[in-house]
Amino acid sequence: MDNFQTVLRFFMNQKATIGYSFMALLTIGGERIFSMVSFQCPCNHDQNFAYGLTFLLGPGLVLLVLGLFFSSRLWRLYTGCCLNPVKLCPGGNCFTCLKVFVNIFTGACVAPIMWLCVALLNGTFYECAVSGLDDNLVLDMFCKNRTLMCREELARVPCSKSKLSSDLNMELLLMFRAQSQILGWCVIIISAVLGLLGTCYTNCRSKVSYLQLTFWKRYVEKEKEQFDTFAMEYASKLAERNLKSFFENRDPEIFPFPNHKAWEEISALYTFSKSEQYYSTLQRYVERDDPRLLA
Repeated sequence: MDNFQTVLRFFMNQKATIGYSFMALLTIGGERIFSMVSFQCPCNHDQNFAYGLTFLLGPGLVLLVLGLFFSSRLWRLYTGCCLNPVKLCPGGNCFTCLKVFVNIFTGACVAPIMWLCVALLNGTFYECAVSGLDDNLVLDMFCKNRTLMCREELARVPCSKSKLSSDLNMELLLMFRAQSQILGWCVIIISAVLGLLGTCYTNCRSKVSYLQLTFWKRYVEKEKEQFDTFAMEYASKLAERNLKSFFENRDPEIFPFPNHKAWEEISALYTFSKSEQYYSTLQRYVERDDPRLLA
């Protein structure tokens, strides 16, 4: 039993790593399915670029939208801001609000960047898109010192249906894939460097020590888990109380629950202050001298 708990604790502590690994596997699998099942390069000058670019960037944009859509932090900040714009920048601190939006957007970009990297490393979408460009720079890059037929048949190279020799067709195809993989590695390296610099900057600007920051992250995670569990139980009890009152045709029992202003308080954007030993708006609210004064 102790060994099982140790293993379970290890996986719980590595949830982020496991989540990103699972996301990477899903991205690779999704890219392979697109490449093998639904992607069919038209192999003509008029459609290659638009078709290839759609498959290269389209799924990434969808993943970005889904990442923003499922971000609880975004909806916590955005909900009700049309009626009360102050919620976006409490205390007039727009820099903190901008920082939160950047963090939300950065988190949502993980899956799209994974898709783009995998798609570029595979090269199928890139070679279709670039082969359809009529730009002189692209044509000179691939068909320099070659016959005019190379320029005319370049769009048919990804399908291996060009009138060029098999050796030349393979050479051009390898050039496409080499460029695509180079771009893929560039995206990976740039993303890794920016991620490292962003983490270094965030930790450097941290108002608390590393161990306290670790505790803070653990607390926020546990508070969210406990809130979801407690809210579900409490909602079930309230629903049961109301249904009993309705079906038994009697006055409802006294059932205390937070008022509107209390919900607004704990839903606000939280900023850490050294003068207060709080780690969330919920803790700040419940540890006040008399929270009921907010009613």
